[in-house]
Amino acid sequence: MATRKTTKRIGILTGGGDCPGLNAVIRVVTKAAINKLGIEVLGIEDGYLGLIRNRMHPLAIDDVSNIITVGGTILGTSNKADPSRFVVGKAEDGTPIVEDVTDRVVEHVRERRLDAIVCVGGDGTMTGAANLIRHGIPCIGVPKTIDNDLMHTDITFGFATAVQTATECLDRIHTTGSSHHRVMVVELMGRNAGWLTLHAGVAAGADVILIPEIPYDIDAVCEACLARSSRGKRFTLIAISEGAAPKGGAQVVDKIVHDSPDPIRLGGVSTVLSEQISQRTHLETRATILGHVQRGGTPVAFDRVLATEFGHQAISLVAMHEWNQLVVMQGGRADVVPIESVAGQQRTIPLEHPQIGMARAVGTCMGD
Repeated sequence: MATRKTTKRIGILTGGGDCPGLNAVIRVVTKAAINKLGIEVLGIEDGYLGLIRNRMHPLAIDDVSNIITVGGTILGTSNKADPSRFVVGKAEDGTPIVEDVTDRVVEHVRERRLDAIVCVGGDGTMTGAANLIRHGIPCIGVPKTIDNDLMHTDITFGFATAVQTATECLDRIHTTGSSHHRVMVVELMGRNAGWLTLHAGVAAGADVILIPEIPYDIDAVCEACLARSSRGKRFTLIAISEGAAPKGGAQVVDKIVHDSPDPIRLGGVSTVLSEQISQRTHLETRATILGHVQRGGTPVAFDRVLATEFGHQAISLVAMHEWNQLVVMQGGRADVVPIESVAGQQRTIPLEHPQIGMARAVGTCMGD
């Protein structure tokens, strides 16, 4: 394990889905480590896959210059590489064969003489970091996800940019829906948490907002559409999270990715809801799935600053040898919690959250 005398080289990886702001973290971690601490930095390629395959390369100041405005991650990422359950092949029936290759990761870390790893990611990445910690590899966590669903932090970088992108898309669909007098159902990402849909829906003035935390009643949704029509509002904008489900029903699964640690891929609920509304109300209805457009693009200023603050705090933890901590934002201030306390969990919206009350106050239908 690293000590105050032996911390000379660290690695940094970006795991899980990409999001705007990752490069800002890579930039500040690399520059601060070199400039402030004289520590070497290795960029680990494609998340945990780089640790498994021993794919890493040195990062110099020039390598991370002028990347704060760039979306995605210069290191690459993977949401399939879990060292504790890594797919090494397929059986004759096509079933994935998985093995625990953590020992291989430990060997590569020692071979590269890494004293610690900065793991940038969401709950899946932190679950992977917790596994490394149990095998004696010191880690520092930096929270990212457009879903904003990581436990113990009020916000994650990438979320603000995704909200801005989704809001702009909702605004554009709003105008075409108004022109054609249609019910427009727009599906947003978020998995089992409705943060992105709620924030973007409120910002865009959506008439109906459906989130996983509140199972929706199809009759209530249809009534909201018909009520608007009867008042002369000849269109309705509905923002729905991919994880939303009807009362007594199940989430809509797009596909199962068998070689992924998180095999269930949600998607398609907007299409299902659109067809139901059309059949029940006879209003012309269209569905749009925003998809990966929500992940891409240049990070907004807020995310650039937040990512830089998180990354700088991570290097401060390295300097103080405070290992196995996740940088978080609580009450507007940076803090830390043990990585293991967030592994394998999701932060969903409390039903008493003020933003739900705000939406209801302006007449937004929440589906119940």
